[in-house]
Amino acid sequence: MTPLRIGARDSALSLIQAKDALARLAEETGLAFDLVPASSPGDRDRTTDLRRSPGDFFTRDLDDALLRGDLDAALHSAKDLPPEGLRPGLDWFWLPWREDPRDCLVSRVPAPTRIGVSSARRDAWAAKRFPEAARLTLRGAIPDRLAQLDRGDFDAIVVAAAALHRLGLQGRITEYIPIGDLTPPPGQGVLALTFRRDDPRLRALRGLFLKAVRFVGAGVGDAGLCTVAGLREIRRADVVIYDALMDPALLDGIRAERLYVGKRSGAHALPQAEITALIGERVRRGQRVVRLKGGDPGIFGRLAEETDALIADGLPFRVLPGVSALAAATTATGMLLTRREAGKGFAVGTPRAVGEESTDVWFMALGMADAVARRYPPETPCAIVYDAGAPAQEIWRGTVADLRAETPARPGLLLVGEAARHGFPALGPLAGRRVWVTSGPSVAEKAAEAIVDLGGVPVLRPLVRFEAVADVKIRPSKGYNLLVVTSPTAARFLLERLTSPIQYLPKRLAVTGPGTAAALAHLHIDTLMPERDFSARGLLAALPADLTGAKILRVRSDAAGPDLAQALKARGAKVKDLVLYRTLPLPETEPPLHEAVFLASASAARAWADSAAPKGRDLIALGGPTAAALRALGFAPAATPATQTPEAALRAYARALALPHA
Repeated sequence: MTPLRIGARDSALSLIQAKDALARLAEETGLAFDLVPASSPGDRDRTTDLRRSPGDFFTRDLDDALLRGDLDAALHSAKDLPPEGLRPGLDWFWLPWREDPRDCLVSRVPAPTRIGVSSARRDAWAAKRFPEAARLTLRGAIPDRLAQLDRGDFDAIVVAAAALHRLGLQGRITEYIPIGDLTPPPGQGVLALTFRRDDPRLRALRGLFLKAVRFVGAGVGDAGLCTVAGLREIRRADVVIYDALMDPALLDGIRAERLYVGKRSGAHALPQAEITALIGERVRRGQRVVRLKGGDPGIFGRLAEETDALIADGLPFRVLPGVSALAAATTATGMLLTRREAGKGFAVGTPRAVGEESTDVWFMALGMADAVARRYPPETPCAIVYDAGAPAQEIWRGTVADLRAETPARPGLLLVGEAARHGFPALGPLAGRRVWVTSGPSVAEKAAEAIVDLGGVPVLRPLVRFEAVADVKIRPSKGYNLLVVTSPTAARFLLERLTSPIQYLPKRLAVTGPGTAAALAHLHIDTLMPERDFSARGLLAALPADLTGAKILRVRSDAAGPDLAQALKARGAKVKDLVLYRTLPLPETEPPLHEAVFLASASAARAWADSAAPKGRDLIALGGPTAAALRALGFAPAATPATQTPEAALRAYARALALPHA
């Protein structure tokens, strides 16, 4: 593949951070990049006060080069992007790697009287912190600013800590300014990539780093009417953009930032266009966005305006229906709309709608499709939704004339009218692929989250189950000084065996990955974990080569095998290799509908190979041991990550689909 030409400002800081970012991108994506240095008005003009400079002061020339086609993309400090938005034809997203977002003070005297500042917010902080000091305009690249300080133009300057960190100059920092005292702009310490909006290569690249928006129906009146799936997404969100017509108890105790955009008759917190833009901005920052809408968002909830904007930009999303006012006002009150003796249906409408067309929905009608079809002109659009809401959901579309020839194989819902023409496209790198997650709950939850983030559909159906070994005891008298745990499942079975973790556990812990570490984090034990290779091999590399005198408790499943314990013994340690649980295959069931299979262990790989599942599907291995087991069975994994986590494995698969020639 021809290298992508990436522009960046030609300052020392910009080039250092650009080279680092492109190296990470190359490792993550397999793409090649050429870095193209460029100037900017902000670099050439050293006199304009940045507190009054135009929004594109540091991006204008790179924007011009992008629009001319001289560059494929440009790297910027995210805080330098124009606050009023990019020029027409350009798009953007934040890269996921972050530096320290704080500002810092660099001072050459204890009580500065001349402070160099470069923004209104830094000016306001300096005025409060040093009310007697003069606040002077500070310009230039970071080395120039430090040089001005050193020659006595200022007594102190306020700059971004991230800039000094990236230049290796953190030793110059006098003090970090707490975020509560000086709030940084959202993009400080973050890099943004800009590109032409219609470039499919950069859209595909962006899709690897963004998370699908979740549209969640909040239900009506009572937080209990939000679905379990909706509540789960709210609790995982980075930001919740929420409406007025919902129970505020839904937001109690959540960690997410909350943005109110509610609309009531005659009183709108934000115009609809601004709400739509806000969703797009937050998802481009790499945040997991939940758009929480009252009732069911698809019933007079203006869902289409917001999803249409995401579709136009190629940004994936998932819609989780909610309990609407229709159901709450009828089913919950006894005014049953389909009481057998009271009628065969009902109509729902609003006088506020713009169009005159409507859609009829027919339940239990497929066996009488021909009789239904006679009610409508033959060219009327219609659709059948089979297995609605399930991972195996399928949609047939056609006209009433086509309906008479359709032979339904299973129950479905029949829609006749204008709504049948429309549907959400498959977006994101996984583009609607159904991924069968064969692992247990500890891994499946993370895998499912990553699949949705990447635009896929998780199908949770484990292939193995775990059973505790009944007669195992963990004895505190053995005096172990290191505990080795290599999976979240092993952590769960360990905790179930302990009546007093503080008494029974060693003071040091060695784990293979963040999932296992998180499962045991509440014990507050000093933890060793490999930096990248989250496998037994990676753990061995992170441990000392000489373990003479160490007493180690290793807990595992029967399927994990004794190799790790033997390797630890070879380094001089005394090792108790304790099998806490057995891995057993589940009874054979019909495989779910799927296009790819996620396998998290060698035992799952063997269970899949022995099952009746179709063998022509893409296989995603959690890590090296699972991939090795598949190859030994004669199957080649479509993706194996460098880092053994569900997120990395799914991202590796997404990369293979989105960037096949990388």
